[in-house]
Amino acid sequence: MNGCVRKHPPEAGKRERIIYYRPKKIIDQSFMAETKKIKTALVSVFHKDGLEELLAALHEEGVRFLSTGGTQSFITSLGYECDKVEDLTTYPSILGGRVKTLHPKVFGGILGRRELEGDQQEMQKYGIPEIDLVIVDLYPFEETVASTDDESAIIEKIDIGGISLIRAGAKNFNDVVIVPSKSEYKPLLDIVKAQGACTTKSQRQWFAKQAFGVSSHYDTAIHAYFEKVSE
Repeated sequence: MNGCVRKHPPEAGKRERIIYYRPKKIIDQSFMAETKKIKTALVSVFHKDGLEELLAALHEEGVRFLSTGGTQSFITSLGYECDKVEDLTTYPSILGGRVKTLHPKVFGGILGRRELEGDQQEMQKYGIPEIDLVIVDLYPFEETVASTDDESAIIEKIDIGGISLIRAGAKNFNDVVIVPSKSEYKPLLDIVKAQGACTTKSQRQWFAKQAFGVSSHYDTAIHAYFEKVSE
């Protein structure tokens, strides 16, 4: 049982609209396999504006937070418990912040397939927790290119961990919700308000589409920069 259920029957003459919440008992088993509950969220963002309301809604639903550096400090400043990624990985942020989340205990938690016994056994063996929601954004590469000619500053704004988290979360949309920019804060907030911390497969697939759009745009901007400086 994943704690999510159809809340309202369809109105006569209208297409069925599925809304989920946390029930005391299951009403409709046919939708349960594709509906997943968010229990643990990895939050690692550059831009923190607009995040508070979403964090508050997730906290109210009992979602556990996991984060890094400044984001972890931001979440705890709001009064919410938030585990440090480095406590999970046993590695601190290294190389001037270039490596923070790039670790099997993070990416295994995102990419692990919940329905595959082999994946579950390996996750248990290596102490990898399931991560059901990834909220991340990317370093402002385009803005940096527009504001400076300093090559070192521009190169440092090529995001590695963030883009990897986005792609991992989007790839495993069957189990994971990926929020790849602050533009997706409100869509997820609306879902949490309507359904609790539960999402349908079609909703997770929509977030995956958004994520690959963000990834594609970001890489296109980086490619354009290197095309320009390589002329």
